[in-house]
Amino acid sequence: MVRYRTNVDRLLALSLMTALYRILLDGYPTVATADGDRLVADDGRSVRAVDATYLAPTDPAKILCVHLNYRSRVDEFMTKLPAAPTYFQKPTTTLNTHGGAVVRPSNCQWLNYEGEIAIIIGRHARGISQAEAGDYIAGYSVANDYGLHDFRDTDAGSMLRVKGSDTLCPIGPALVTDWDFRGKQIRTLVNGEVVQDATTDEMEWDMHYLVADLARNITLEPGDVILSGTPANSRPVVPGDVVTVEVEGLGALTNPIVEGPTPIRDDVGAQPTSSEEVVSTAMGGDWEFRGIRAPRSKNSKHYESTVEE
Repeated sequence: MVRYRTNVDRLLALSLMTALYRILLDGYPTVATADGDRLVADDGRSVRAVDATYLAPTDPAKILCVHLNYRSRVDEFMTKLPAAPTYFQKPTTTLNTHGGAVVRPSNCQWLNYEGEIAIIIGRHARGISQAEAGDYIAGYSVANDYGLHDFRDTDAGSMLRVKGSDTLCPIGPALVTDWDFRGKQIRTLVNGEVVQDATTDEMEWDMHYLVADLARNITLEPGDVILSGTPANSRPVVPGDVVTVEVEGLGALTNPIVEGPTPIRDDVGAQPTSSEEVVSTAMGGDWEFRGIRAPRSKNSKHYESTVEE
């Protein structure tokens, strides 16, 4: 039996499949396809989809993410889009799976969901046009770009700890090819209640634009991921919550929120805060004060507020 390291490898060999699941079978990463309520490997072995141990559908060298892209999110922020997209990067150690636990450290409280669509690169791309970009995309998947806003005071520019903490990038359950991203519904549900609801027509920059833009000066490699933005109403979740992101034609990605076994260490580095910046970002309000009111923490005395308290 041939085993593929990633779905991207298999796509290069087998282009007719549309939904490819990467799962563990007998301890080995295996690519499977859906047959009713079962996932079936090339050699005939199968497992019920509800019982499968899912792996991320790709093994990226890079996870690149666009900031604002959906118009409802821009309106919520009471801001304007820049002339071109801006980006940040999530470490590959954020990568998580369908069904995998998303960890909120025990001394943090502002963990927000952000339902998104993941673009998965299939070929080396560099200096390509927007019209060519579709030929370099292996497929798409569902993603959740979680943010730990407790660190927003210190990481507002880089977003490294906010968006880069372990487990904060679940992707899955499958890589889907031949999917037209236009006019598709994207919803996020928390404990079964819809909290985000939009369509991809809200996107200012579509999937092909994002790929071509990034590939101007960054070589995109097979398996790399681009997260394409989230609609309005990203809000905090707490341990015990279950978050599902549904994308029309791509399936549903579900993850439980759990409390980490240990807190963030307090003997080094910036500490989690609940400043105006943190709270207004996490709760989606009071935007006129973002970046103006001073952070309130023991290490922020050098900040000066321009708003009367």
